[in-house]
Amino acid sequence: MREAMFIESLIELRNVRKIYRMGDEKVVALDNISLTFEKGKIYCLLGKSGSGKSTLLNLMAGLEKPTRGEIVFNKKHIERMSEKELAIFRQKYIGFVFQSYNLLSTLTALENVTLPLILRHVRKRKRSKSAKEMLKAVGLADRARHKPAELSGGQQQRCSIARAFVNNPQVVFADEPTGNLDTKTTIDMMDLITGIAKRNSQTLVIVTHNMELSSYADQVIHVRDGKIESVEDMPKKNENTDNGEMSHEKN
Repeated sequence: MREAMFIESLIELRNVRKIYRMGDEKVVALDNISLTFEKGKIYCLLGKSGSGKSTLLNLMAGLEKPTRGEIVFNKKHIERMSEKELAIFRQKYIGFVFQSYNLLSTLTALENVTLPLILRHVRKRKRSKSAKEMLKAVGLADRARHKPAELSGGQQQRCSIARAFVNNPQVVFADEPTGNLDTKTTIDMMDLITGIAKRNSQTLVIVTHNMELSSYADQVIHVRDGKIESVEDMPKKNENTDNGEMSHEKN
C-alpha cells in the first residue's frame, strides 16, 4: 500500500460517462469509467470494434468532452478547457499515431514531421534539425525529401511515428497503429514505438483489437460495451527484450 503513495500519475479519469444522442435515442459509449495512467508506462486499451476504446482515447486527448465526470491531465482538468485551450494543450503535451497515417500528401516526409514544431513556433533551424534527427531515429534519413505516395506503408507509419514523437510529448496515443500493416512490419513498428517511449520515459497508450499487441504493454485495460471489463498487469520483459526493441529503432 505504501508504494501507491509514490505513484506519479499523468492522467486520471474519474467517473467518466459519454453519451451520444442520435435523434431521440441515446447511446452510452462509456459508462462510469475511472482509471489512472502513470508517467512512463505503456498501456493497451484492448477491445472489439464498438467497445468504446477509441472514445476513451478521444476523451483523454481532449478531442471530445465527457458527458459527465472529470479528466485530469497533470493536475489540469481538461474537461473544463475551451477549444482554444485544448488545441494548445494537445500541441504541448500529446503525440498521435493513426492507423491511416494522416500524412499530408503534398508535403515531404521532413515537412510532415516538422509540422508540430511549426505549430509550436519553434525556429526554422531548430525544427529542421529536430525533424531530421527523428527521421534518422526511425530509419528514414534517406527518405526525407520523399512525399507519402513515394513511401511504402511501413515507411509512412515510420514517418507518422517520427511526427508523433518530434515534440517530445508527455504522452503518445496510438489508435490501431498497425492495422494496415503486415505481420513483420507490425512487429517492427511496435518495437520502434515502444522503444522510443521507453527511452524517453514517455507514456504510451495503444488502442487496438489485436490481442498480440497487448504483450508490449505494462498494463492491459480490457474494454467491453463501454465499461472496463478488467485491468491486467503484464509481466515485465527482460533486458534482452528491451535491447531488441531499441535495436529496431536504429535500423
